[in-house]
Amino acid sequence: MQSVVHSVSLRGVDVVPVSVQAHISNGLPAMAIVGLADKSVTESKERVRSALSSLGLSLPAKRLAINLAPADVLKEGAHFDLPIAMAVLLAMGVLPADALDGFVVLGELSLGAEINKVSGILPAALYASKHALGLICPAGNGAEAAWAGELEIVAAQTLPQILNHFNGTQMLSAPHAHPVSQLYEGPDMAEISGQETARRALEIAAMGGHHMLMVGPPGAGKSMLASRLPALLPPLSPEQALESTIIHSIAGILPASGLVSTRPFRNPHHSASMPSLVGGGIKALPGEASLAHHGVLFLDELAEFNRHALDGLRQPLETGEIIIARANHHVRYPARFQLIAAMNPCRCGYISEPARACSRAPLCAQHYIAKISGPMLDRFDIILDVETISPQDLLAPSLSESTEMVSMRIAQATAFSRRRVTKTSPNMNAHMSAADIHEQISDKAGLTAMLNTAMVKQHLSARGVHKSIRVARTIADLDLSEQIKDIHLAEALSYRHYLTGMLHSG
Repeated sequence: MQSVVHSVSLRGVDVVPVSVQAHISNGLPAMAIVGLADKSVTESKERVRSALSSLGLSLPAKRLAINLAPADVLKEGAHFDLPIAMAVLLAMGVLPADALDGFVVLGELSLGAEINKVSGILPAALYASKHALGLICPAGNGAEAAWAGELEIVAAQTLPQILNHFNGTQMLSAPHAHPVSQLYEGPDMAEISGQETARRALEIAAMGGHHMLMVGPPGAGKSMLASRLPALLPPLSPEQALESTIIHSIAGILPASGLVSTRPFRNPHHSASMPSLVGGGIKALPGEASLAHHGVLFLDELAEFNRHALDGLRQPLETGEIIIARANHHVRYPARFQLIAAMNPCRCGYISEPARACSRAPLCAQHYIAKISGPMLDRFDIILDVETISPQDLLAPSLSESTEMVSMRIAQATAFSRRRVTKTSPNMNAHMSAADIHEQISDKAGLTAMLNTAMVKQHLSARGVHKSIRVARTIADLDLSEQIKDIHLAEALSYRHYLTGMLHSG
């Protein structure tokens, strides 16, 4: 007696089909699981045995072999509990032999036959939908699975519900996706007093998707500015929402609606390790960089982060994805995020105020910035000197524009930029290709001369030149200008003056 149930294994965001095969034969009573299963899967036999016992069923007094094919793919996670149990029930004849044909099965079993939520349901549901299959999953994952589109979903709370459903005695209703709002509920830009230059830079960063570093003394408002960025970003497209949700589903941190509907904002502590930032660990889970996909990764106190952990972000900042290498396979996670960072100019934070600076100034500032590698600093499009707010600005009634007003201006500039056909995604000038960049500058002698001067005086690398042009293109879009003008490029280059001072001081 044998049976086959379809399930999946996750390798990053990629789905690998797995066949769960059960075979009952004569021999000493025993249950063995083979097929490169990790400890959480081999422990399934105890959960399956207890769950069946709670239903009044016992395993046959014969040898029961469970094979997870293909045998060379590592099987991880408790979501194999349910497919193993269903394969055993099929082999025992409790269900018709063809009852689960055309279904992908995932779910964790409790000892009392309840079906617990598992991670990774959305990518499994998308795989099932793509291959015209149905899905059997925990009831707690039903709303998440419903976002995969048109497919038959059987979402059950207990194992008896699945048995009754396929025996025709209790039909389970199909789950529905919960309604979601794309409105980001966050603090308002109008609450920021003064800081006109910083507000302008934040608007440019939001419109073009540019990476930004803010340097300033404690209490200057760097964290306040960063927390208001997500509300300025355009809404997620349906494709972007699904991509972000898949990553959060694998990490097991989805919202109650089952869909990531607003741009992620990740704010890890500066004690974060490299695996927590870029992903890794025993199961190669996504890190903060991937969880911020299509959103914002905010690193406060940048110089306090582990240098090797920060340098681990250099590749995804360029390629938009992270590859986690293992001995027998590689795991891929998308990581197209916007990096916003903040730091003090030195350890004490008051290098610009002689009365409050420590006795080691100015060497303390040079040593402090040296904790961040030059290539990492060079990956910021905008580096901004955030000055201390004066008492007059702090106590005066705020006359700043609200988030709604700034968002309207960004939306207008975004609509204007969409008229320009590029080889990259629209409205993200930070991702312009080299060919697009040359089209923006070619045959413009004045701009070329300005860039040549900047390369010498500001020690700009080739990457720095390209980043300045991308920022200038965003500034031109905000001005609704078809061409990049001298004033646009000059402003873009001004946002790298501070980098020149930091890297070449002393």
